[in-house]
Amino acid sequence: MANLADEYGTDVEIYRKALSDTVHADTPTGAPETLLALLDQLGLERHTVETGGPTYIWHEVPGHLDDDAKKQLATRAVPALLMAGYDVNCTPDVFDEAAYQQAVREIRAGKPSPAVHPSPAAPSPPAPPRRTP
Repeated sequence: MANLADEYGTDVEIYRKALSDTVHADTPTGAPETLLALLDQLGLERHTVETGGPTYIWHEVPGHLDDDAKKQLATRAVPALLMAGYDVNCTPDVFDEAAYQQAVREIRAGKPSPAVHPSPAAPSPPAPPRRTP
């Protein structure tokens, strides 16, 4: 299996798989769970193949989206990944300038990306039992 992130030395390579409408996000072999989890949070779907040797992990933009929505979701992930310190490449056929600029404006305004699902608030610790005289 080809892995463009390994080949190009980046943290994430976002591209359209040849001869398909599938948008992939490759991460390097042995990518940290924090990177993989961020891609999950940004709305990309994780795929894993166990081979008995190396484990292959990649992400895809959900296939049920139309082409414009796929490009927007993939592009909106780029600023969040860059802000987290990752080296990202997104091919021109997937990149949507308007979606990128909107995601940057939202980051600057402190708004979460629509694709990011906020983690639930931690539950409050239970109140101590009341003593009655």
